[in-house]
Amino acid sequence: MVLVFFLKGIAVGAIIAVPVGPVGVLCLRKTVFDGKLTGLVAGLGAASADALFGITAAFGLTFISHWLLGYQVQLRLAGGCYLLYAGARAFFSPPPAMVGEHHDTETLMRSFASTFVLSITNPITIVAFLGIFAALGLSGRHATLPSAAMLVAGVWTGSLLWWLILSFGIGLFRRAIGPRQLAWISRGSGAVLFVSGAALLAITVVRYLARLV
Repeated sequence: MVLVFFLKGIAVGAIIAVPVGPVGVLCLRKTVFDGKLTGLVAGLGAASADALFGITAAFGLTFISHWLLGYQVQLRLAGGCYLLYAGARAFFSPPPAMVGEHHDTETLMRSFASTFVLSITNPITIVAFLGIFAALGLSGRHATLPSAAMLVAGVWTGSLLWWLILSFGIGLFRRAIGPRQLAWISRGSGAVLFVSGAALLAITVVRYLARLV
């Protein structure tokens, strides 16, 4: 029975991870320019953030969810500003002439931290997890330690599997990408990140002002 919760968690983790938003664009960019391992580590950061949200929802850790949701305006503003910075830097920086493999510790840690923090700045994901876990009959006081732990482990595994497939799938073709395509990928991903940041800031400010009216 516990294994069933693990399998359900894998499905939930994959469903949460599959939509390609700014975090996905960051992972794709790191995979193309820095290599499969760096892209996978970036995906691991996103998967770890999803697991943290899953733990909060499955075990009913209301003090964490209340804190994150209470500061969601500040977190989303911080996330929007980071996306503006990352997008502008990617758009205006000259792309490399060829792809490389950057596996040094600093690059890997920076890749993990960037996607983890960016994912954390969207705490509304906790609400999605609460709804999904409630539908599965496992949240808050209804959770048992073994079943909740297996569900969260499944969420982390499912999310990581998606990033593993994505990073290694792209990695199979990255050597065939020429300088012209690298330039388009660099500027295109930068534009997506910048626009995503601008949209996130605009939506957050509008919603905040609407509450004050």
